[in-house]
Amino acid sequence: MKKTIKLLALTLTVGVSLSAARPTGAAVSSSATLQAGDMVAICGDSITEQKSYSIYLEDYFLMCQPANNLQAVQLGLGGEGAPSFATRLQADALPYHPTVATIFYGMNDGGYVAPDEARKKRFRDGMAAVVRTFKDAGLRLIVAGTPGVVDSDAFKRPDTSPEVYNETLRQLGEMSKEVADSEGVAFADVHSLLLDMMAKAKAKYGAAYHVAGADGVHPDWNGHLVIAYAFLKALGCDGNIGAITYDFGAGRATADRAQKILSVADGAITVESTRYPFCFFGNPDTTRSTRGMLEFLPFNEDLNRYTLTVTNARGDLRVTWGKDSKVFPADTLAKGINLAAEFLDNPFAAKFIEVEKAIRSQQNIETPIIRTSSLLALIARELPDTQAEFDQLRQTLLGLDTKLRQRAADSVTPVTHTIKIEAVN
Repeated sequence: MKKTIKLLALTLTVGVSLSAARPTGAAVSSSATLQAGDMVAICGDSITEQKSYSIYLEDYFLMCQPANNLQAVQLGLGGEGAPSFATRLQADALPYHPTVATIFYGMNDGGYVAPDEARKKRFRDGMAAVVRTFKDAGLRLIVAGTPGVVDSDAFKRPDTSPEVYNETLRQLGEMSKEVADSEGVAFADVHSLLLDMMAKAKAKYGAAYHVAGADGVHPDWNGHLVIAYAFLKALGCDGNIGAITYDFGAGRATADRAQKILSVADGAITVESTRYPFCFFGNPDTTRSTRGMLEFLPFNEDLNRYTLTVTNARGDLRVTWGKDSKVFPADTLAKGINLAAEFLDNPFAAKFIEVEKAIRSQQNIETPIIRTSSLLALIARELPDTQAEFDQLRQTLLGLDTKLRQRAADSVTPVTHTIKIEAVN
């Protein structure tokens, strides 16, 4: 029996079951921002386990680079609430040595029923326990998020309407805000933002355009972009991706340190970029697209500014970037345009997809690690003499995850592209 259980533990794809030592009692500032070398623990329920907004966050960390050498781990577990995560946090999150955490619970905590004081208290206590455990572990930046929303058309429950359950989620969001304020940590109001975006998107695309998912609970790419935006803003990302200035009269170009000007000839500026703008894909009127929300969500304005400024020019100028061209008045270009917003199909898109694929491979392995960690912990408790084998297995799994994370980071290599600027006759 003993050998059988050992074999089971060693052959399952299992996860981290023990915590690592961390400094305790570190102060946390609600105004903190990401710093070089941060490890971000992305925590939540099945909406996090979907690996969409969590991937968008890691996309942004690695490619848009709000700070250097950022890392992330996705810790979502379906069906979970804040109190449950509080019991597994030390086992599943702390071994990754996070310095930053985002916390996104509440959808299950509300029980899919009308507001209930006992449920609200359990949720608040659970959120407080999560935040305090992270603080005691020395995390520098913690973002307490509100729950999301249920879709105003797709959510179908026999005893609870979308309006009633969104009120439940709103009240749980108030509990998150109370915890954030009392514990002095950052806060992300995902709920209010999603409600606003859902109303605006449905007004344009129709009731069938679900923002909280076809099942009314789990968003598609459109809703996940909104969630990512809320957390990136709460993490203090300033949105400055790159800046290029071209003196049209003199034929000279300059750029920020993440952009290297390789050549300038006849209005063609060839640039090597180590920081990428965030890229968006899909047909905007479908939910499996990150483009449909851009009309309502200020992602490009707030988080994705890749700026081109042209000075000493008159009249209209044609700007060509990649396969597309647009004409702008010289005075508009003198103020600067956001290339990332004006050219959604741009030279970074193919590389963005490549890096995201590596990130998805990393996060895909994190899901089975987390989902089986409780089984591994149970076996270790029942068979204490197997502890050394479990420790070895844990290190193997952590090592695999580390390799996949490093592969994703290494896939972010410089992109060379050309911006062509010419007068329109």
